[in-house]
Amino acid sequence: MQVQPGDTVPALFGDRDAFLDMPAVFATANMVGLMEWACVEQMRPYYEEGEGSLGVHVDVDHTAPTLPGQVVTVETEVEEVDGRFIWFKVTAHDGVDQIGAGRHRRAVIRNEKFNDRLDVKRAQAGLEG
Repeated sequence: MQVQPGDTVPALFGDRDAFLDMPAVFATANMVGLMEWACVEQMRPYYEEGEGSLGVHVDVDHTAPTLPGQVVTVETEVEEVDGRFIWFKVTAHDGVDQIGAGRHRRAVIRNEKFNDRLDVKRAQAGLEG
């Protein structure tokens, strides 16, 4: 993925001006999101009908800055399958440096069952669907 200005730290929570004075480099939050996306893409061909997955654990280091215009590549490797939980080894590289590495765990879900749980929580919170 080519890093865009909207992927940088100052763009995080842009409507709240939380990080405007920070360096314009690839945000850790967006790196983690890209790592999750790469894991989803690795899993996608193996989903059964009605299945999906959600990230449930992230343990990564962000070790080097990446500038807008650079391309970040994420590599994923399945390390362990434990029932409906899948652990991945993840690394990210920007063509110059390895910028991040660690582990990510995803849970395989039944979309309909999960959406039913959300409906219950929405009602408990007094939110409209």
